[in-house]
This record gives sequence, C-alpha cells and structure tokens, in this order.
Amino acid sequence: PHGQIYSYPFVTPRTEKLIASVRNHGGDFFGELVEFEKSSSRNILETENFLAFVPFAARWPIEIHLLPKRQVADFTELTAAEVSELAGAYKQILLSLDALYDRPIPYISAWHQAPMIENRDQIRLMLQITSPLRDADKLKYLAGSESAMGAFVGDVAPEETAARLKKVIK
Repeated sequence: PHGQIYSYPFVTPRTEKLIASVRNHGGDFFGELVEFEKSSSRNILETENFLAFVPFAARWPIEIHLLPKRQVADFTELTAAEVSELAGAYKQILLSLDALYDRPIPYISAWHQAPMIENRDQIRLMLQITSPLRDADKLKYLAGSESAMGAFVGDVAPEETAARLKKVIK
C-alpha cells in the first residue's frame, strides 16, 4: 500500500470548476444530488449519515462517490459518531472492491474538501474511489479520447457496476 496527501496553496482547477457549476445550478446542489441518488439504481450503500453511489457519468470502470447527507465542508465538521460511521462505510466499500474479483485490486481514494476560506457552504466533503480495472485481468488505459480530448468513454454502464458492487458489499 502507498498513500499521498496533497495540500495546495490555491484552489485546484477541478474544485474551481465544481464551485462554478454549483453556483450556476443554484440551490443546494449536493443536497439535491444525495436525495436523487438515494432512490437510484446506482446507490450501493446508505447509512444513517452517508450515501455511496456509482455516479451517472462515471469516468472509470469502477467509480464510487461517498457523501455525507448533511452539509459538511471538511473532516473537521464531522461529529465523532459520523467519523466512526464513515470509517465503517469506507471499510465496507474497500472490502467490496476486493470481493469483486476475489483479490485485492488497485484503487485510488481521493478525498475532496471545501476550500479553507471561501465557498465552504457550497462544497461538500466527498470521497471518490476509482479503479482502472475493467475486468479481473483487464485495465482501462486512457486512449486518445480521454487523454487528448478530455472526453471519457465509459467501458461499463454505471448501473452494471453498481449491481455488481451491491452483490458483494457487506
């Protein structure tokens, strides 16, 4: 296993784009997203305070988003009970990934948090887990569409990934 933690002295381009999208949407974007995904076929795990789902436009063969149900800008805003619940949900998700192919699989966990100064009430803490595995022995490689044009092509329907994960999540 290997881990890295990054902290930037600026708001990253992806977060800037997300902030602009949230502003353009208006209202409580993340709250509406959580409510919508609760009843979607891509919902893979729901606890009292968190929801995990495969996003509609997943870029990777395996991609999971885990969000708190209430507005939480970063880890410091979680209660002790929420931290414990989050740890349990995170572990369930990681174990389900390994159960997909009966072996440990490569994955990236990215924790997204709100910027420290501005827009803290608009951006919600989110865990994004991705794996490049298309099948037990097949990796997704970024081709011209993804690398050159930034247009990701889905190898697997998000609903199919969610159905497979639901079968193995415990």
